Amino acid sequence: MEATFGQVDLTNGAGALKNRIRLAEGPLDLAWQHCGVTSEFLGDFFALRRAAEGGDYNEARHSIGYLTNELLENAVKFRRGADITLEASLEGTTFEIRISNVITGETAGRFQALLAELTTRDPGELLIERIEQNAENMESSGSGLGLLTLMSDYGARLGWRFQPAAGTDVLRLDTYAALDIV
Repeated sequence: MEATFGQVDLTNGAGALKNRIRLAEGPLDLAWQHCGVTSEFLGDFFALRRAAEGGDYNEARHSIGYLTNELLENAVKFRRGADITLEASLEGTTFEIRISNVITGETAGRFQALLAELTTRDPGELLIERIEQNAENMESSGSGLGLLTLMSDYGARLGWRFQPAAGTDVLRLDTYAALDIV
């Protein structure tokens, strides 16, 4: 069953600086260190362009790297086999990324319940609530703190599209993000 949450439209055009990376499922297995290395590479790649256009290199590298790392860690953590594809672009001050992976129907159900709340409430207020809840229960997980931080502190515009994929109980998840980089 197809479902959409948040903003799933990418607006950067044909003239945008683009990069596409595929993290292949294979014998090396995808792990956390792949997230950091990939995020740092994309942060540096796009920050160099932003700096050449008069932007702040350090701010661009940090913001793009943090956003990419948060979303990529989720893709690695919750994936059900298969490759992960990142498609990123920078046009002017707008950075956009789409990360595609495959997840189980059960994981999709839990994530969609979380997204229903994250996309309908004020991210700043919900972030404070979740921080307080996590402080009371140190073993809690899946609170969406990373996503809420992106929305509240970085002004990221996020979206998710779930679509049936080849397989018995799997869905293709496309995660979209847009961020204004100064």
